[in-house]
Amino acid sequence: MIKANKLIRAGFIKSAAIFLLLAGRAPAQTLPANLQPVVQELDKTATEYAKSPNAAGVTLGIVTRDGLVWTKSYGYADIEKKAPATADSVYRIGSITKQFTALMLLQLVHTGKVHLTDPVEKYFPEINLVPGRDPASPPITLGQLATHTAGLDREPGDMETYTAGPVSDWEKTLIAALPHTKYIATPGTKWSYSNIGFAILGAALGRAAHQPYTAYVRQHILTPLGMTHSDFEAAPAIRKALATGYDSDEKGNLDGTLPAKEHNTGRGYKVPNGALYSTVGDLARFERFEMLNGPETVLTRKELEENFKNSVPSNPALHADGGIGFLLMRPNGAAGPVTTFIGHNGGVAGYVASAFFEPRANVGLVVLHNALDFQAQKLLNVFVHSAMFK
Repeated sequence: MIKANKLIRAGFIKSAAIFLLLAGRAPAQTLPANLQPVVQELDKTATEYAKSPNAAGVTLGIVTRDGLVWTKSYGYADIEKKAPATADSVYRIGSITKQFTALMLLQLVHTGKVHLTDPVEKYFPEINLVPGRDPASPPITLGQLATHTAGLDREPGDMETYTAGPVSDWEKTLIAALPHTKYIATPGTKWSYSNIGFAILGAALGRAAHQPYTAYVRQHILTPLGMTHSDFEAAPAIRKALATGYDSDEKGNLDGTLPAKEHNTGRGYKVPNGALYSTVGDLARFERFEMLNGPETVLTRKELEENFKNSVPSNPALHADGGIGFLLMRPNGAAGPVTTFIGHNGGVAGYVASAFFEPRANVGLVVLHNALDFQAQKLLNVFVHSAMFK
């Protein structure tokens, strides 16, 4: 696998454009005039990529508070079979899964079942299997796990031992990995992205909810949002439209061996931090919800908006670039006018995904790609540097 946990890219593919409303398929809409320039640039970049006869698939989507207003696919969902990518193609979305785990946390805070300041050991005492925490430091909290400030390493040692196994056993695999995980900082003193930290968070939340993590997310998040083409496993309905994943080496050669294997063997402890499969239509539903135009039964607009405002920790020395379940992109940097994009990206064996939106314009982009390479990042860059956000 070519650095699957660090890459956050995607490319694009051939297909016909269709227009969708968030509630489902609908007659073609007229693309708003202010979005036409950025769509043209995205289409130009993706079309150029897809000129290769062996271009892996890319599905793009432009999202507003009205839903998915434009989508187009390029390249192949299956290169060997020359099956084109489409709006119905299913991709793995990697660490975008963390946003759903974080939403579970916010829901449980809303119902009073947990507090952000609760120690993790209250619900998941197995956290104490992780060696090396300073005895003088207070226990790590749910909020620290959700904001990558718990001081945990990114992955356990001997990671490959714990990244295989069915979804049904993910928590057992996690517990086995904890003695091989380490602290790299005193909790609360440093921002450090941690995949295993989010797995621990998912396990603790499942205990607090008295419901298995995956069952909870399906019942309380995916179903209410109408995300009927998303799941944690490659079940028959998912496999029917699943784009074949391809790893890419330094020369651009594609290999589908490991991605195909993971569909069958699972990803071990990597469930709350990266197991979801989804489509452009389903992720558009989620982005619409993030833009404060989704069902308040999932989370009230006030609470969701407040969460996005609380993106900077009280201690500026943490240098965090996100909040509870989201990352921030500021493509102009601190020197010029700051435009902030909210969302997440993900990369796993054979797949890259990005989903970010700009909250002032209420415009977002979804990029789904079935090759672990740099094409998705190119497309995301086109979007965030668009003149419409200047």
